[in-house]
Amino acid sequence: MAYDAWFRDAETGNGRWELDDIIYRSPTGGLLEVAHDLPLLKARSAAAWMKLWDSRYKRTQWPYGSGVWGKKELVLPNIPDEHVVSLDEGGTNLFWAERFGREIGLPDLWVKQCGVSHTGSFKDLGMTVLVSQVNHMVRSGKRKILGVACASTGDTSAALAAYAAAAGLPAVVLLPKGKISAAQLIQPIANNALTLALDTDFDGCMRLVQQLTEDKKLYLANSMNSLRVEGQKTVGIEICQQFDWELPDWIFIPGGNLGNVSALYKGFEEIRELGIISRIPRIVCCQAEAANPLYLAYKSGWKEFHPITALQTQASAIRIGDPVSRPKAMKALMQHDGRVEQASEQELADASARADRTGLFNCPHTGVALACLLKFAARGELKRTDRVVVVSTAHGLKFTESKAAYHLGGNLPGVKPSHPNPMIELGADRQAVYDAVMRHMERTFG
Repeated sequence: MAYDAWFRDAETGNGRWELDDIIYRSPTGGLLEVAHDLPLLKARSAAAWMKLWDSRYKRTQWPYGSGVWGKKELVLPNIPDEHVVSLDEGGTNLFWAERFGREIGLPDLWVKQCGVSHTGSFKDLGMTVLVSQVNHMVRSGKRKILGVACASTGDTSAALAAYAAAAGLPAVVLLPKGKISAAQLIQPIANNALTLALDTDFDGCMRLVQQLTEDKKLYLANSMNSLRVEGQKTVGIEICQQFDWELPDWIFIPGGNLGNVSALYKGFEEIRELGIISRIPRIVCCQAEAANPLYLAYKSGWKEFHPITALQTQASAIRIGDPVSRPKAMKALMQHDGRVEQASEQELADASARADRTGLFNCPHTGVALACLLKFAARGELKRTDRVVVVSTAHGLKFTESKAAYHLGGNLPGVKPSHPNPMIELGADRQAVYDAVMRHMERTFG
């Protein structure tokens, strides 16, 4: 059966533009979204969709073993399989955080490890869709596109560079100079992207990349391009699938440019329309206090939103003061009674370190979500019987500088570590080593 998808105005639901059109906003300036032929999709029963998607999940039939492309009919049905650019994204571990959950009174706590992916972040989910569409337009001769471009705080550029390299497409990435980790910086460089470090912040890079892509020679790959959302929405669907098509009660997710928040809601809304679920989980968007424009809008009762200048934060990938996907995220949060919380530098660093001590290895952005989770738990807003999922958006190995500073006495502004585990240097002496081990065991077990 031939399914269809197209662009439409995200605010009004009006208009129709083909996915082969190079368009990022409606004629009125609003954001776009990808619409699907839901009446045709509903011709297949909910049970049949679940059976089909389960039969493909993490199998080897190209491209359906991918956590994204296994749901191709609801993602990007218009392109042939041979034009898909996939690096086996999705299918990431839904980790039962048993020990950490037990410590905080939430025995049904789970962490969705989106960072255990090809480039180490959830951005792979959206980039596979966007680059596949560009690859399709180029290979089919529908559009003459020189390459793809993005502004980034680190993870988007890494994902774009890798997927563009796999497709043989030139990539251009604009980064705020000195504001991303070394691991994030080297990824696009290694994947042969033109890497431009600019003397500005992310919001400045975002303004420049929009200007750079105005003539349509370069295709814009930021999350204001709604193709990205189609991949990112699958994380919510996959969480549901990994729970045998049951829903969690709460989802905590870090928020910067806010595409991930609107994507979560879009995925849940669509599978609810297909009859797979009957409700939508409560979603909490978690922001760093240093970059919290959505939190401030939420605290005003959604009466007003003002862009801010984001300050320095360990959670560099969400250091964004003027989020492009804000209209979509606010609309969804208001419609579904979503929540917004913030975390200070002290809170996010301590939450990350505390969870790491139970077997996790968190990026600072996941630390933001964990800190917000701890606030909700402390206020009694979560029941012991609630099933709670924290979405971990990147791998901790991308942010070793902040972890080293926390544990080894480095400089983390605004942070006095509560759970440091400093390294001990000793001579190669048996008794000295034995004494250090015994002191450690005494501190551990009392």
